[in-house]
Amino acid sequence: MGTKSDATGKPWCPFCGMDVARPREAAQRKMTEFPVGTCECGAVYVADATGHNIGSAMVECLVYACNDEWDLAWELIPEDDYLTGRIEDYDELTHQVVPKRNLDGRAVRGVLYFVRLHKEISEIVKRFQRKRDLEDATAQPGGEDFVPEKKQTSSPAPEKNRQGPKRRTSKREVKALVDKNAVDELAALCFEDRRTLRFLQRLLYQPDQRQRYKTAWIMGQVCARVASREPGPVADLLHRLFEACSDSAATPWGMVEAIGAIIALRPDIYGAFTRHLLNFMGDPSTQEAVLWGLGEIAAPRPDLIRSTPFYSTFHFLGHDNPVVRGLMVRLLGRIQATEALMQIIGLQQDDSEVTFFDQGDMKTTTVSELAFAAVKSIRHGRPGSESTEERDNGK
Repeated sequence: MGTKSDATGKPWCPFCGMDVARPREAAQRKMTEFPVGTCECGAVYVADATGHNIGSAMVECLVYACNDEWDLAWELIPEDDYLTGRIEDYDELTHQVVPKRNLDGRAVRGVLYFVRLHKEISEIVKRFQRKRDLEDATAQPGGEDFVPEKKQTSSPAPEKNRQGPKRRTSKREVKALVDKNAVDELAALCFEDRRTLRFLQRLLYQPDQRQRYKTAWIMGQVCARVASREPGPVADLLHRLFEACSDSAATPWGMVEAIGAIIALRPDIYGAFTRHLLNFMGDPSTQEAVLWGLGEIAAPRPDLIRSTPFYSTFHFLGHDNPVVRGLMVRLLGRIQATEALMQIIGLQQDDSEVTFFDQGDMKTTTVSELAFAAVKSIRHGRPGSESTEERDNGK
């Protein structure tokens, strides 16, 4: 992943944070003026080498994202239908970001402009493409008429305060809002003062496990709302959290939990970060947090877990720590891992008590109860659930 510092580095996607390839000329030039590229998360981008044609770059990027469907592109509404981002100080010759804006005596003023369509709009674009392919193959008009659908965001962002000077906050105020579970107020504050996310990060440094998880969960909800309007600052936060987790001289209290919560609540934007969580399974101090985070991500997007080398975690079903065993069972149940079904059935007699954070508070159950729920999810194809009232008898 690219980093944001004074040193030159590879350009990154402002949505998923992954490094992006050098933009190239489009296969069909048409009216194209800028090199284009596609990130693995689905975002598309164009490069403006001078930084003086950003308006044209924005239009071309949006049309490119819509697969050259101009009528559809003009119907879309920013934020409701798509998100935008930009990386400045881009040098097209070396494919680097140069924060000092000067490289070997040469001015660097380029801009990478990004557009990422919301899922519903992306599906409409795919339907347009299928219709076009069918018409090309049959030389007959066909298919249905397509009308852009309004995006219904799961985490609506508060309106920005566009009037008057921006308000500054403090760590004390942010902590008070966290104690009150004031998620909407915190999200609105993020637009006023970018330091809000940093203050939230600092609140993760505390020995009380329940408070750490609560702060991480609130942080995820805040970031989900902020990302609906400005995904870039949240991507930057994820980079800082990963860097903090990788620092061997520091204790990553709450960092992994926060990463898991942020990805779980906006997997459509930050899902590409999921595979990096497995890097921390080798550290006993972060194993519980990683499995909890992966379990949270697996609830809405099990495919993100299955796209990682999750087979390497199966041996944790026999871990000495019952919490690790329980969270591992919970994860495998949510992704319906038939590959581990027999091992999970073997844990249905494990009455070890486990306590973990679940939807706002600590929850106490047993490995056995989690195993029964996981077996039911795997065998019946239902979302993972830890409900003791719907325990499966393994038959």
